[in-house]
Amino acid sequence: MQVDRQKDLFAYEALAQIPKILTLLDRNPHSPTYGCFDRNFWHYKIIDFPSGMAQEFVLPLALAYSTNVANNPFYRQPIIKQWVEAGIVYAANSAHSDGSCDDYFPYERAAGAAAFSLLAGIESYLRLGLSNPIVLEFFTKRADWLAEHQESGQLTNHQALIVLCLELLSRLLQTDRWNRAKVQRLELVHAWQNEEGWFQEYEGCDPGYHTLTIACLARIYKLNPNPRLQEALIKAVELADQFVHPDGSFGGEYTSRNTYNFFPHGFELVGRWMPEALAINDRFLQGLATGKAPCYADDHIIGHHTWNYLLAWHDFVDDRPELRPRTNERIWLKQAKLLIDRRDGTELYLALNKGGVFKLFRDGELIASDTQFSLQVQEGGKLRNAVGHLISDYTVEVEPNDILIRGQLGWAKQKQMTPQNLMILRVVMLTIGRFFPNLIRKTLQKILIVGKNDAPFQFSRQLHWRNGRWIVTDELKANDWKHVISAGIGCDQTSIYVVMSRTFQAGQLQPWIDLTKTVKQLRAGESLQVEREL
Repeated sequence: MQVDRQKDLFAYEALAQIPKILTLLDRNPHSPTYGCFDRNFWHYKIIDFPSGMAQEFVLPLALAYSTNVANNPFYRQPIIKQWVEAGIVYAANSAHSDGSCDDYFPYERAAGAAAFSLLAGIESYLRLGLSNPIVLEFFTKRADWLAEHQESGQLTNHQALIVLCLELLSRLLQTDRWNRAKVQRLELVHAWQNEEGWFQEYEGCDPGYHTLTIACLARIYKLNPNPRLQEALIKAVELADQFVHPDGSFGGEYTSRNTYNFFPHGFELVGRWMPEALAINDRFLQGLATGKAPCYADDHIIGHHTWNYLLAWHDFVDDRPELRPRTNERIWLKQAKLLIDRRDGTELYLALNKGGVFKLFRDGELIASDTQFSLQVQEGGKLRNAVGHLISDYTVEVEPNDILIRGQLGWAKQKQMTPQNLMILRVVMLTIGRFFPNLIRKTLQKILIVGKNDAPFQFSRQLHWRNGRWIVTDELKANDWKHVISAGIGCDQTSIYVVMSRTFQAGQLQPWIDLTKTVKQLRAGESLQVEREL
């Protein structure tokens, strides 16, 4: 499709997802699940409850309805408006009595799902000019629950999202009911912003979720301008600018939550009073035009970027400053333990807290994506995966031309659900777990996301700058290699459960570096050594 305007890239990328979102929707007015977006529940009938997060998909439809761009078949289609209202009503009918909803298991009462779908409902209700007292009663009940509920884990984007929901609903209903909760949540956001500018996401800095937090805070600031929030946004935007890669891609496996997320809307809003923010979207749009954006078109996560891209289109700033080339510099975020090094046509993005996971670009193109050593190990009758990319407190030495990281591999988190595990989880949640959902959530986070258990392999990674090239020297030590079945270095391995991670992105077409033959030749006490000139 011919794109006449730069901003229309956002619209067309998002509108391409609408047919799939409509496929996920039960569009039959006579169906008991009319308005449900969880196709696994209403159509396939392979799960026993609907995901509340899926009702967020009303917002992409509402925005598609109001996006006046060429060749948009959904623009002002009356049936779209009916389906949006049906989706909001289904969210109300499928919620718990306290207004909360589930996402991945029954009685989970997931704050993220409740907040995302509430924002979508409120925004759609306002944009389409709906009038439904039952829906407003539901919005109030869910907002009350979000105002009082605190989830486990530090996810700043959720806190900012909840503040935005409460602010929008307060204005819609003309009430000060949630003023105290808004202040408390916003204080958490400020407290969880590091002095380097990034917001805490589980174990550190994730630039992808960082852009979502910016998008929420930018809207809050637009509604209620204040100097403290403006200062927080300036620091956050300046940081985000550093993570747009030279090919227009963003984020990846070197971040705390392994995401390629990029939410552009906030930069358009901030760009109205801080023009430098617009350059972030301009760089990203270059990548969007050349296929560097990741694919988020699966049944659970297709909504977030779709509505955010459409909002960026609606609020796009036409008068934009000229895009300036990057300058040679080193940005070392000591608390985030991330390092960006730009010199002589190269750009290095390095995670010091993840064993030296990195992406390296030369002349604007990705030449290496590296997620550290990975070993398949036979242990006690089963195969385990020892990896070098888990977050930990590694020994780090940083000099102008030399970077050294030392530490131990960790056991990858590879817990899978089985019929027995699912039955146990169902029984727990249908009995005592329904009264303590946060405890269950915290337990699952410990199993699937946070923490690292050391594996018996010691690594060192040195990056040395020489003659315009980065030389990467890896060494791996073990007392015995006989249990190692295979070994290699991949470009996109991650080993924690994050909903928005493990999406496909063009940079992942790089080949696996297979080191199995070399490892098989090692004797006890010998070390594996790999040197590459990049």
